[in-house]
Amino acid sequence: MKVIVSDTKQQLGGRAAEQGAEFIRQAIAGRGGARIILATGASQFEMLASLVAAEGIDWASVTAFHLDEYVGMSPTHPASFRKYLKERVVDRLGGPIGAFHFIDGEADAKAECRRVGDLIAAGPIDVAFIGIGENGHLAFNDPPADFQTQEPYIIVDLDEPCRRQQVGEGWFETLADVPTRAISMSIAQIMKSAAIICSVPDARKASAVRATMTAPVGPEVPASILRDHPRAYLYLDAESATGLPEDPAP
Repeated sequence: MKVIVSDTKQQLGGRAAEQGAEFIRQAIAGRGGARIILATGASQFEMLASLVAAEGIDWASVTAFHLDEYVGMSPTHPASFRKYLKERVVDRLGGPIGAFHFIDGEADAKAECRRVGDLIAAGPIDVAFIGIGENGHLAFNDPPADFQTQEPYIIVDLDEPCRRQQVGEGWFETLADVPTRAISMSIAQIMKSAAIICSVPDARKASAVRATMTAPVGPEVPASILRDHPRAYLYLDAESATGLPEDPAP
C-alpha cells in the first residue's frame, strides 16, 4: 500500500480525488464506462468536493455504488448515506450520472443485500473511494470483521466505538439514536476493486492509521487488509499521519 501525506485535509482531498479521477477517465477511455464505489462520512468531504469538480470525466458513463447504509434509515434522515451522496455527489455534478445504485435501508435487509449484490457482481469495479473508521473498520465491517464471506453485501452489527464515532461527527445527538445494524459492503467485495483510494484525515484517526500499518493483517484491524491490495493508496493529512510508524509493516 502506498502512503501519501499532505499538509492539510484540503490538499489530501484534492490529491486523492485527482488520482481517482484519472482511474475513472482511464476506465471510460478503455472500456467505454467506469464502475466506482463511494464512501461517506466526514473523512470524505474534501475528496468528494474535488472529485465532482474534476475535469474530463463523462459522468454519464459512470456507474456508482455506495458502501453501506443503516438498517431502517429513511433517506430524509440527516445521517442517511443516501441523502449524503445525493447532496454531495449527484446534485453537484451538473449533469447526469450513468447510474447510482443506492442501498435502500428501509427495504427488507436480506433482500436488499441480494439486490445490490447482484448489481455490483455484474461487472468489475475500477476504483473504490473509501475511508477508515476510528476503530479500524472498512465500510461498516467493525472488528472482528468477516474476512471469509464472499457475499458482496452483508448485514452487520455496529459496535459501540463505531456508533460513538457517528455521534462525534455530529450525525446523531446521542448514542441511543445511532442504529445498531447496517447493510455493509463486505471486505471481500471491497478488495475486488482494481484500485482503492483511501482518504483518512484528522488526528482522531491517527491510532487507526498506525494499527492499519503495523497490526497483523486480520479481522481485529479490518483496514489492515489494505496492505494486501496491489493498488491501494492511503491518503493522510499531517494530523492523521502522526500515527505512522517509523518502519511500517510491508
